[in-house]
Amino acid sequence: MDLMKSLTWRYATKAFDPERKISETDINTLREVMRLAPSSFGLQPWKIYMVTNQQVKESLVVHSWNQRQVVDCSHLVVLTSLKSMTAEYIQNFIKLLASERGVSAESLAPYQGMMEGALLGGGMAKDLGAWTARQAYILMGFLMMAAAELEIDSCPMEGIIPAEFDRILGVDDAYATVAAVPLGYRSQDDKYATAQKVRFSAEQVFVDIV
Repeated sequence: MDLMKSLTWRYATKAFDPERKISETDINTLREVMRLAPSSFGLQPWKIYMVTNQQVKESLVVHSWNQRQVVDCSHLVVLTSLKSMTAEYIQNFIKLLASERGVSAESLAPYQGMMEGALLGGGMAKDLGAWTARQAYILMGFLMMAAAELEIDSCPMEGIIPAEFDRILGVDDAYATVAAVPLGYRSQDDKYATAQKVRFSAEQVFVDIV
């Protein structure tokens, strides 16, 4: 589908068909989309949990306001982000950046210093968790758009108890759950699939400075 058709076709799926599973090829495509998603400074301060175990998904329902999407979907994507930033994390990224681009780490010292100044001691350090969570939402947008291009349904979910997701999934202590995105195929019984998409008009949304 082209971009506009994909945007019109997609919706926050309320009921998934539990019998339909996403192919390995499509899942691998979506994994690569998430891996390539942009982030501030390119730091990718996230870890992505891909849940297909039905027992684990079932245990998450009660911590998802009893929303069945988390268990009826094909794949449950749980986005987590770093709770804090460290000099070691930035240094490891600089090493990777230098290796991938064939330059010396020393040549990237100004960039490293800028990141450390902003994230370790600057104003952004005061609310680092909120900043990293915003990066995860950028990733979420790319995931849902790519899924729509593949005609795979999705539903962005903040209606979860993050701490319980952390516990059940054994999330790395350095990270915290931000949101979940069930992926799969809409049920024929989902009345929202044919509901009129409601958006404010362009005149209400845009302010053109010319």
